[in-house]
Amino acid sequence: MTSAALVMGVAGCGSAGGSASTAGGSVKFWTLQDPTNTVQQAAVDSFNGAGHGKVTMSVIATDGYKDKLRTAMGSSQMPGMFFNWGGGSLNDYVRAGKLVQLDPSLESHFLPSALEAGKVDGKLVGIPCRGTQPVFLFYNKKVFTDAGVQPPKTWSDLTNLVQVFKGKGVTPFAVAGNGTDSWGELMWIEYLVDRLAGPDVFKKIEAGDWSQWKDPAVLKTAQMVKQLVDGGAFGTKFGSVGYGAGGTSTLLAKGKAAMVLMGSWEYATQQSTDPTFAKQGLGYVPFPTVEGGKGDPADVVGNPTNYISVTTAATRQTAKDFLPTTYSDSYVQGLVQKGEVPVTVNAGQMLAKAPDPAYARFQYDLVRKAPYFTQSWDQALGLTLGTPLITEIQKLFNGQDTPERFVSAVLALKK
Repeated sequence: MTSAALVMGVAGCGSAGGSASTAGGSVKFWTLQDPTNTVQQAAVDSFNGAGHGKVTMSVIATDGYKDKLRTAMGSSQMPGMFFNWGGGSLNDYVRAGKLVQLDPSLESHFLPSALEAGKVDGKLVGIPCRGTQPVFLFYNKKVFTDAGVQPPKTWSDLTNLVQVFKGKGVTPFAVAGNGTDSWGELMWIEYLVDRLAGPDVFKKIEAGDWSQWKDPAVLKTAQMVKQLVDGGAFGTKFGSVGYGAGGTSTLLAKGKAAMVLMGSWEYATQQSTDPTFAKQGLGYVPFPTVEGGKGDPADVVGNPTNYISVTTAATRQTAKDFLPTTYSDSYVQGLVQKGEVPVTVNAGQMLAKAPDPAYARFQYDLVRKAPYFTQSWDQALGLTLGTPLITEIQKLFNGQDTPERFVSAVLALKK
């Protein structure tokens, strides 16, 4: 296996310091606490045993991880490598010159659509280290069979199904609209803007051109959402519905809702709460095309993956030698066995050993074939803008704002 190099420079204006060319040194790696930690630790142990340097992995609890990282990145305790979500979470670190630009040759080992969120200003500053989490439609197979209908392939199909299921006393789409879980409503906005206009509108917004919210596709999206709400697509009580057990997942499994637009983690949620339904009754399809839209119907939105970034505190040679572990066969196999769907090019041949090979292959192919994978807007924009954006979307769904007021309110979030 050939070691990929790091570019001999840094993203932003920082300096690599005295550790830049030191070989065989030690690197601190911070990662988030989750079920894949055992896979990461195995990779670290294998790397350390090879004698190319030493990586020390610290597992940090989810609560407070971002705050602890932000504090460390502004101090002498900055880790050499760290787990992150990509997108807007990396912008400040790049501007401060804290991150090392990674060699573009690394990109050949990963699915192209999953790499964009690891770039800032076109420069690679994070490479994938976990599975992918695209958003798509889940549906209750029995509810569809009983109604004698098929999952939607077009927007016209979708709106027709709203009427079909309303007529049978079934909520067409479960959606979480309560205060803490209303991020589920964001997924509708993300997909509709993409289907209507393609990914460029949000790409420009993410890059700082907030005026792009004036694009006609945004207002059209808001109007389409209002039509869904007014037409009963989400029922009448979604404002008090949460995500997960007792909420949207239960409504879907019990046949009280026909569909839900959700990230791929919905499968794991159903497995933990209703394993029989997850195995026998849960269906899934891509988000439908929108007639007349400019966006590619193969585009996806969601969480492309998670990333590892290298800071200027890292011993350059050790970091260089460690990064290839993220696409090694043993690492990828470990992720697959944990139920993850890695975004490496070699993952496809390993998915037959996934807990549910068909589901894993569906996700992998969705991402592999996607011309573009838009990162969830709240992650891409960061807390400062992402959180109030979700609040405005919630107002739109709840009927507190008209589509026109929604556009104006979002434009006003950034002066």
